[in-house]
Amino acid sequence: MINKKYLVIYNEIAKQIDEKLWEPDQLLPSEHELKEQYNTSRETIRKALNLLSQNGYIQKVRGKGSVVIPRNKYDFPVSGLVSFKELAEKMNNQTKTIVHDVSLIKPNSYLKQQLQLNSKDQVWQVIRVRDLDGGKVILDKDFFNERYVPFLSKEICQDSIYAYLEGEMNLSISFAKKEITVDEPTEEDQQLLDLDGFHNVVVIKNYVYLDDASLFQYTESRHRPDRFRFVDFARRQQ
Repeated sequence: MINKKYLVIYNEIAKQIDEKLWEPDQLLPSEHELKEQYNTSRETIRKALNLLSQNGYIQKVRGKGSVVIPRNKYDFPVSGLVSFKELAEKMNNQTKTIVHDVSLIKPNSYLKQQLQLNSKDQVWQVIRVRDLDGGKVILDKDFFNERYVPFLSKEICQDSIYAYLEGEMNLSISFAKKEITVDEPTEEDQQLLDLDGFHNVVVIKNYVYLDDASLFQYTESRHRPDRFRFVDFARRQQ
């Protein structure tokens, strides 16, 4: 066989879980039962189960077995610069963007520090809520230096700001520095998000630069913690 047997088993069980043939909190058959079902060794079954565990399909519970865990989290890359619209197009979920504010403001001292502004600079403030499958679970607060982004509208922000900046303004967005923290919800979080009793939010701060190393955007993306998983790929340096 071209594919290793444990990968065939992994892919089959993962597909069954994705198609809801196995429900959350349900126990998979035991290692012995799977060994008999797939006519293979226990070691092969364990490799398949370990891969299912690593990829968030099951939780191996001592004395109980392999429990299917909920797959209602959405993967967001820690590295890389991807717009919400680009992510939404890859999701098999209902997504909606609610624009609460698009305005040109005089920055306070905090924003001046974050965006390295001078006293004359103004900032576009964009407040958007991301609704996934009927739940308001992300609050995105974007701030753009007007020197680099002279115009924004509600229509642009409803669709994709990055598509506008790259396609219409010909800006070359290059890289970002990111900080991830867990904070208590603000009053704004509580008003705009469906927190469902959660007492923390995951906050992603982005400092985004153009290809000439100009800092043009500062973002706070505030996430309800139960619905998201942030993923990255790391390679050990030799």
